Amino acid sequence: MFSLGNKIPAYLVGKYEMILTCTFTAFFALLFMVFSIPFSHNSWFELGTSEAFGFTVIFFLIALLVVIGSKVLMYRYTRHHSLSFGNYILWNLSEVVVISLLYTYLSFQGDMLGVINLKGASLSRLFGSALIYCFISLVFPYLISGMYFAILDKDNTIRLMKYSNVVSDEPVVPRSEDKITLFDNSGEMKLSVRSSNLYYIESDDNYIKVWYSDNKGALKQYMLRCRLKTVEESFKGSSLVRCHRQYIINIDKVKVLRKEKDGYELVLDSDLIAPIPVTKTYSANVLSMFNDARINNRIPDSL
Repeated sequence: MFSLGNKIPAYLVGKYEMILTCTFTAFFALLFMVFSIPFSHNSWFELGTSEAFGFTVIFFLIALLVVIGSKVLMYRYTRHHSLSFGNYILWNLSEVVVISLLYTYLSFQGDMLGVINLKGASLSRLFGSALIYCFISLVFPYLISGMYFAILDKDNTIRLMKYSNVVSDEPVVPRSEDKITLFDNSGEMKLSVRSSNLYYIESDDNYIKVWYSDNKGALKQYMLRCRLKTVEESFKGSSLVRCHRQYIINIDKVKVLRKEKDGYELVLDSDLIAPIPVTKTYSANVLSMFNDARINNRIPDSL
């Protein structure tokens, strides 16, 4: 159930998603401003070579910088803290208020300089008009972008969660030999690998690299457009565990868990794979799963 206190999904504050949101919002706001100029009675926006046009360009560029700066701060904040839906909405509405105040300030400055003729418009009327225009220019593209990313994320999650339901002509195998199957957004199966052959999954911006061994024992890599967070959430309860911002490893392929100066690192069952670090955020869960795997004899007692 939706609640303002719930944590927002990661796709709303991802780096790639925020860049696309800012780009789409800039184009949407520009088009809305251009098409609304002939119908606006309270706006001094103009196109051409007039001084008012110069004010129009300055306002648009500063407003764009406000949005970009806000999104950069949001991105950095959410790397270390959670953000609820309520706070996320307030954050975006604050952008509307700040830009509306900027519009009101530039209006009076332009009127004092004789560049803009406000025709006696009051402060409250200007600010109220700006709120409406800014709300449409910002909130609408935010909603559209959010719905688009939600659809993509939901599709990826559904496809990943079907990894144990793939029809195959092979005999049914034990859980330890389950296949992990990855699909793309169109529903086409891209990779199916036995969990016993999977070493780790690496994040590469908005893609993931799946490292596994083929039937000849050679180490292979497959790249798929997907977020590491989606993989983490979809494979809960399996032998896959997040150990780092960039890595998810198959705990059953860990040969040695080693304590280093800066924390733990994992040595996997392949000489071709460099040790993988474990950050403090995930160390407790990794240690728990590692000990559980040893107790159940899925990996040798290496310590």
